[in-house]
Amino acid sequence: MKITLLTVGKTEDAYLREGIDKYVKRLKHYTKLDIIDLPELKNTKALTQEQQKSKEAELLLKKLSVTDYVVLLDEKGLEFTSIQFADYLNKKNISSVQNLVFIIGGPYGFDTTVYQRAQAQMALSRLTFSHQMVRLFFTEQLYRAFTIIKGEPYHHL
Repeated sequence: MKITLLTVGKTEDAYLREGIDKYVKRLKHYTKLDIIDLPELKNTKALTQEQQKSKEAELLLKKLSVTDYVVLLDEKGLEFTSIQFADYLNKKNISSVQNLVFIIGGPYGFDTTVYQRAQAQMALSRLTFSHQMVRLFFTEQLYRAFTIIKGEPYHHL
């Protein structure tokens, strides 16, 4: 199973990029992970929040294929423990999901067209994090999930 993390905007802070790179390298032992950073919209001051979400949706939806299983990282989504997330990933792998796509949207969330395309929504926490930090937290949790699946000691069960 291939996993894609699709994001709007780039990770600007070096310390976050270093952390993300650390987990991306570790994940190579378990799965193929692609991170696709779409460019942030330009000249957004003249756009409403809904218009921004709509334009971001166009960019996001163009990157998806019909066979992708799409999970939105969204505050309204299901919350998992790390062990439950590992089980979720394992079930997707067993059920022959070819490409599991996790999406981190822009600052105002997702347009309704993106919600309609997605098969699931997942929340990393009830707390609110910057979109840049979510990338680090997600890659770490992805790594943790694979070590749980393999029974490795990273999680300290």
